[in-house]
Amino acid sequence: MAQAGLSGAQPELEPQPVSGQLPDSFQQWVDELIPPPALAPAVSTPLTDIGGLPDELAALRSAVMPAAIGDGFIDDWPERLEDYRDGQIVEFRDVTSAAWLVLLTPVNRVLQLKYRTTDSHGAASYGIASLVLPNGAWTGPGDRPVLVNNLPINGLGRDCNPSYNLSHGFNSKTNLADYLPPTTQLALLRGYAVLITDHEGPRMAYADPYVAGHAVLDAIRAVRYGFPEQFGDSRFAMVGYSGGAIATHGAVKLMPEYAPELEDVVVGAAMGGVPADFEILSRSMNGNLASGVFLAAVFAIGRERPEILARMNHLAQWVAVSFMKDQCSSTFGLPGLLMLSIDAVSNMPNPLHSQLAQDIFGVTKMAGKKSPVPLYIYNGEQEWWVPAEGAKNLYQEQCSLGATAVYRSVIGEHVIAAFTGYPESLVWLDQRLQGEPAPNEC
Repeated sequence: MAQAGLSGAQPELEPQPVSGQLPDSFQQWVDELIPPPALAPAVSTPLTDIGGLPDELAALRSAVMPAAIGDGFIDDWPERLEDYRDGQIVEFRDVTSAAWLVLLTPVNRVLQLKYRTTDSHGAASYGIASLVLPNGAWTGPGDRPVLVNNLPINGLGRDCNPSYNLSHGFNSKTNLADYLPPTTQLALLRGYAVLITDHEGPRMAYADPYVAGHAVLDAIRAVRYGFPEQFGDSRFAMVGYSGGAIATHGAVKLMPEYAPELEDVVVGAAMGGVPADFEILSRSMNGNLASGVFLAAVFAIGRERPEILARMNHLAQWVAVSFMKDQCSSTFGLPGLLMLSIDAVSNMPNPLHSQLAQDIFGVTKMAGKKSPVPLYIYNGEQEWWVPAEGAKNLYQEQCSLGATAVYRSVIGEHVIAAFTGYPESLVWLDQRLQGEPAPNEC
């Protein structure tokens, strides 16, 4: 469709400099000044083996994987995982004795499920999710509804996951976003079961929507397959904000191709502060106070997509194999005070305008994939780190594809908008779980 006011051939525009862009010679200077870290040869394991990588890159990929945290349920790769179907439970454990103190609300039982899922390359992987059962019998129609709470984990280490907090109690890495807003607690008091996903996968691939989307969809399968008498006919709804919205966004867009049987099971998905377009984030979060989070997300996606790791300079490699590889956002966000550009950690000039960047932007945006379930999308109008542009574009895309959707522009930047947009999104979710038809404002 032609745009009004535009006619004739349009001039080609040169790429605009990215905030904080450094001279092209900087990358060469860094690698001449700083030697690469000495790395042990890669050992082929299910966690690290992707096949066909040069020896140096394979060694680097092996070295940047998250360290074990001493909890075999979380750490250990299940044997013969490829023999299980997606969503099939491999193992489970009861963590009620530790979890009820952490949840701050009465619960009946908290089970952690370890199940087969699929990574971003189509290979067998495993996921972990915590199923929280409320006190009291469900007295509503049908089976007890389940709210899938995709929390903003935003972590590089396995002890950043909600499953670790629920099974080990309050600790130095407990995430305040697990409690505020109090989605889990309010859902339990409503009588719903809550499914809390570790959606970054065993490689802690923070911000990879394929890993997260698969993990969320297979967590729903695990509950339905594992507990058919209680949840075989339950309604499920998903919610996620910020990093949790990445998981929710991935799940709804991947559902038709990956888990089509869930299209009549999941009755809605609410997402706010939506990082739906990483190209926009490369402009809003690079070379400023948000750069620590931006660089950590790029690195974490590289755990699944090693072509990113191959473009790290020696400085970045040293950081990537250090203690920083296992930190949560409260720590890895601090280097944002240095306001580093991604150019400072790349071995090629202008990395955000490279073909590699364009490929990653395209893969993670998942453009043209229609959500088969109703959507509630909201974003702070005063956002500067995760601009409303991305959420609005997502809403418009889904409307154009024929999805059922609602968009709300709310007051505030990223933190404030998490609360100003919350009440209406919770009402919308409750209506879906109660069986009310979703409104469509497209």
